[in-house]
Amino acid sequence: MTDVYENGNAKKILIVSYSYSGNTHRIAEEIRMAVGGDSYTIFPWQPYPMEFSELLRQVKEEVKTKYRPRLLPVNVVSANYDIIFAGSPNWCGTIAPPLYSWLYYSKLNGKIILPFVSHCGGTQGDIQKDISRLCPKSEVRETLYVLDSTLDDGRTFPDLLARWLEKNQIPHKKKGKENDDKRLV
Repeated sequence: MTDVYENGNAKKILIVSYSYSGNTHRIAEEIRMAVGGDSYTIFPWQPYPMEFSELLRQVKEEVKTKYRPRLLPVNVVSANYDIIFAGSPNWCGTIAPPLYSWLYYSKLNGKIILPFVSHCGGTQGDIQKDISRLCPKSEVRETLYVLDSTLDDGRTFPDLLARWLEKNQIPHKKKGKENDDKRLV
């Protein structure tokens, strides 16, 4: 586990994400490289369809009914962490059901949660509010919305990530710069 420090106290970071296409996983990896911490990918017990029209039909139904799918066994103990980065694709203006399941069943009282989502330009919704409802005893901070097309341009995403981390008072390494100093919140 990697530490950040707040008032001299070490804070442990976990980056947890569900990624359908791989874009959310790429964001999670960039966050891990910027802030350190441990990373964990969640998987639904039953994989989603690869055919887009089938996926869309299933996702709309799951979001509408607030379905929480069963997940493959999770080997991370959220109680060991203070700061949780929680990532998902933005499906129908909210987080994907696998992340809903993980957040719902994890014990996150008193944790700082920083949501991040990938999207291809659809409705953004209010991810922060959705997660706050699931985790009412956590401090849910502003969501990072990443347009999928910005992941490959080399400039937009790193700047967006740095501004989001700074706004949320999370110390980080700038992409391409080495900095082994203690990180201070």
